[in-house]
Amino acid sequence: MSFSVEQLACHPELVPCLRFLAGALRDRYDSGPRIARLLASHQRWLLTQTAYALHLEYDAAVAGSGLTVVRLRDVITQYRVASRNTVLSYIEELLTYRFLVPAAGIVRRPRRYEPTEVSQTAMFSWYLANLAALDLLDNGDRAAMLAAHPVLIDLAQPRMARRCLETSAWREPPERVGLFLWTEAGGLVMDHLVARLDLSTEVDGRVNLGRIDTRAIAAQFMMSRTHLQRLLRKAADGGGLGWYDEPKKTRLWMSRDFLDEYCRWQAVKLAAVDEAFTWAQSAAACAVSA
Repeated sequence: MSFSVEQLACHPELVPCLRFLAGALRDRYDSGPRIARLLASHQRWLLTQTAYALHLEYDAAVAGSGLTVVRLRDVITQYRVASRNTVLSYIEELLTYRFLVPAAGIVRRPRRYEPTEVSQTAMFSWYLANLAALDLLDNGDRAAMLAAHPVLIDLAQPRMARRCLETSAWREPPERVGLFLWTEAGGLVMDHLVARLDLSTEVDGRVNLGRIDTRAIAAQFMMSRTHLQRLLRKAADGGGLGWYDEPKKTRLWMSRDFLDEYCRWQAVKLAAVDEAFTWAQSAAACAVSA
């Protein structure tokens, strides 16, 4: 039985769950910054998850199936996630950094592409981290099950990705969350802040995030300090973040209502991850017994 969005959104352990997930994703960034940045903004997250789903849905008997520029462009533009030119630039970038390669065999049009081993490993680790986070909520064994049966991701990921793409509550984050997620490296900054959360420090609707070194954060995430400071200032203007020590701006807090918005948004994705994995297990069991 998988969690619903509502069950996740009101779960008393959701914040620790998201803090664990943010830390896991931060560790992944430290071990492979360039590929981790493919999921660092919401637009890139949607592009990457959809592209991987199209690859896994390839059927040799269906002409034009799999990951092609045309198919990715058609799906992405249908939901107004990105322009045609953005999709083309995205594919070219993946090819340049060898995260994607042309599929082997006879060259047909449109050209089909496949993720390289490093991309497959990164996607597997992302799904595994999300399952491990869900396990914290009910002492489950999802992560162990995926580790024991890696092929389950081939069934679960496309279902999860399409559900997220088709769900406006995930596709279109709340405005204050989107302030971070729609910007380059903004997702990394958000993960950094969430990883610092300690609800025991909450006073008057403000959770203490401790001392923030914008210079160090900007350098770590390969972004300009000016961009980071502008991002934090806009978040402060919206009431989501604030400084205990104006005008020094070294000790940061996050408002509880902003955290609740973020938690509910993440609950939509976690529910999709959970439902898809539960379905994948059932589908695999049925295939074995057939």
